[in-house]
Amino acid sequence: MGVTVGVDSHKSSLAVAALDELGRVVGTKEFPNDARGHDALLRWSKAQDSDRVIGIEGAGSYGAGLARYLIDAGENVYEVPAFLTHRERKRAPSKGKSDPTDAVAVARVTARGEGLSSPRRIDIFVDLKLLSNHRDQLVRARTRLINRTHTDLVISHPGYEKKMPKLNSKKNQDGAMTLLRGDHSVRAGLIRDRIREIRRLSNKIADVERQIAGKVNESGTTLTELQGIGFVIAAKILGEVGEPGRIRSKGAFAMWTGTAPLEASSGATKRHRLNRGGNRQLNYALHMMARARLRHHADTKAYVARRRTEGKSEKETVRCIKRHLSNLVFRQLVADVRALPEAA
Repeated sequence: MGVTVGVDSHKSSLAVAALDELGRVVGTKEFPNDARGHDALLRWSKAQDSDRVIGIEGAGSYGAGLARYLIDAGENVYEVPAFLTHRERKRAPSKGKSDPTDAVAVARVTARGEGLSSPRRIDIFVDLKLLSNHRDQLVRARTRLINRTHTDLVISHPGYEKKMPKLNSKKNQDGAMTLLRGDHSVRAGLIRDRIREIRRLSNKIADVERQIAGKVNESGTTLTELQGIGFVIAAKILGEVGEPGRIRSKGAFAMWTGTAPLEASSGATKRHRLNRGGNRQLNYALHMMARARLRHHADTKAYVARRRTEGKSEKETVRCIKRHLSNLVFRQLVADVRALPEAA
């Protein structure tokens, strides 16, 4: 290997550093984060050595455009997790923090080659997060419309809710439209418009879910082999986690998901309290996984029955299940990383 190039990406700028084979800094420079800057950075990197490896911190965000440009140009590019850069920088605290020193730290991490991943996989995780968030927004918009429409129908047709308690299904939506037949009031017109919009959103949600399923398959994950995880929950987990190789341990993952209880002991009293921190999207994904297993998984049902006989409440039991599922998901993510030939 000739030189190692490290890139610290920001919204408007790219700090770059190059190291030789002995780890000595042979050059640092800063470029604008735009098309011209990307071209200039590539020419500068080529001038350092014909044989080079480029590591980018933020290849899934501000450095995404640069990563795509360099990959298309045939460069050997890796994503460098921010926590590895931070750990490297702490080895020389006297040098302080600046964009050039961060770029040097990125280059040193890249030179070691540990914990790196391909930006191509990062792109998949970014796509999954975007699609998952978009689906959530569509579902919330549909839920608001359903609730508003349900309220109006209760006002205009007292007793309707006994026959159609929910408007989620096409059958009940058709029933509501039939109920409004011949009603030319303003409220009835608004209800019809809302039902049409509910149907449009439902079709859009189904379309997004098909895209999610395709991306989840493309990612090569085996999360969907775990009972309680479908394409939607798998997309949410992968979108929030990003490159699984950056997770340090199952304990760190449990803290991140908010499933690790926090110690709240004092004196002779030893106890733990609910962890309300962590990534709430990941916590939600594990909660939905737990709910699915409570309905269909025999071992989970047996565990719940045993804990309830011990005096545990339903909420306490679900928290215990989520903590176990956090470890289960972590092991699956790690297994996926080890199965990939490009995982470093």
